[in-house]
Amino acid sequence: MTDIFAPEEAPVRTRRRRWPWVIVFTVLGIIIAAAVTGAVYLGHLSSLYDQAEKLPDSQVFPDPTTRPTVPAESPDGRNILLLGSDTRGSMGKNVEDIRGQRSDTIMLVHIPSDRSGVQIISIMRDNWVPIPGHGENKINAALSFGGVPLLVQTVEGIFEVPIDHVAIVDFEGFKGLSEAVDGVTLNNAIRFSSDGFDFAQGEITVEGDEALAYVRARYPFTDGDYQRVRNQQAFVKGLVGELISKDTLTNPARIADSVGAISKFLAVDSGLNAQVAAQLGLEMKDVRSEDMMFLTSPTNGTGTVGDQSIVVPDWDGLRALSDALKNDTVPQYAATQK
Repeated sequence: MTDIFAPEEAPVRTRRRRWPWVIVFTVLGIIIAAAVTGAVYLGHLSSLYDQAEKLPDSQVFPDPTTRPTVPAESPDGRNILLLGSDTRGSMGKNVEDIRGQRSDTIMLVHIPSDRSGVQIISIMRDNWVPIPGHGENKINAALSFGGVPLLVQTVEGIFEVPIDHVAIVDFEGFKGLSEAVDGVTLNNAIRFSSDGFDFAQGEITVEGDEALAYVRARYPFTDGDYQRVRNQQAFVKGLVGELISKDTLTNPARIADSVGAISKFLAVDSGLNAQVAAQLGLEMKDVRSEDMMFLTSPTNGTGTVGDQSIVVPDWDGLRALSDALKNDTVPQYAATQK
């Protein structure tokens, strides 16, 4: 395999730039909650989950005849590529419709082999990286060059781990989720107003349109997307906490409402069916919100290539993170970054 950890240096100059926003694989929270309610009820939940659009391998993964073999030292771990979209609306369209578009969010979700937690790695969409067959460009450009399969191949090349599953989530679905759990309680760091809603500093509860306004807000902040990322992390932590709380786990109807709320805004590869999701949930039944870790793929700041503003990858840092993913030592890696 080509050593992409030492690419040809791009001509860049450092300058300040905003970060894109973050979504986490909240579907896992639903799966975990569903699994611990018992196998009998999982039949009904499976039918709700299966409303999600199932994508054939040809629309998700690279051609197996050209896909390089990626070593995996932790074969029982799982890596899920999450693409977050704020534009697709309710699912039902062929995933090829996003060819030529750019995902709002790219995240690598790692589930270690011992199922002790979840590590969510946000990949900045302006990272300047090698894209197979297209030279160097922003990682997000892989979608326009070759759709989801090329993006999968690009991410596999950067981290040198296999992508086992792919999920595409429309952020609109989180509005319904917040309603299904009767609101999400979170700690809001900065008081602000957006879209007609006022958000006080401290502990607040958001639901429906208010929740959507909270996670989308960027312009009220002096640091723009930086604070939006922090707000969205606070929201997601609160949401996962609600999904796996006692109130939810003892209320099958609430779980069903949650699964139903997100499934129509979700598209997954055909291998991530209800049976696989339920098994994964059973294996992770002891995971709680504090076992979820948020990271950002290492970068060396921002710069420009020609007239494009880019994020400059930290290739040494990416090599270290790659090793951590392969060895299931991401928490130890994260501890060295503080």
